[in-house]
Amino acid sequence: MKYTEDHEWLRVEGDLVVVGITEHAATQLGDVVFVELPETETMVASGDEVVVIESVKAASDILAPVDGEIVEVNAKLVDAPGLVNDDPLGAAWFFKIKVDDLSVLDQFMDEDEYNDLIA
Repeated sequence: MKYTEDHEWLRVEGDLVVVGITEHAATQLGDVVFVELPETETMVASGDEVVVIESVKAASDILAPVDGEIVEVNAKLVDAPGLVNDDPLGAAWFFKIKVDDLSVLDQFMDEDEYNDLIA
């Protein structure tokens, strides 16, 4: 698993990159009450705002960490946004991006580097 400085986690599944937010980010947000997901078959560039999260504390955007096509979204989050707090590293993934070259993930932090960031 890789991590961004924006507290997203990235997990490879075949030629897809699955994106969610870290437990640290979920804790900082507080209780998540709304999630707006992107449309599938949408081409995104790194840094594009693709998900909106609203919590009791604030609204936040999730950015596309890499260039690619959004091929799947986790529709469960629309009806159950609290999953983000309950299982941020598992059931609460947001979207899957198909990328041309998975080596793009080499630029992101590993778990130790991310833990140093949030320490």
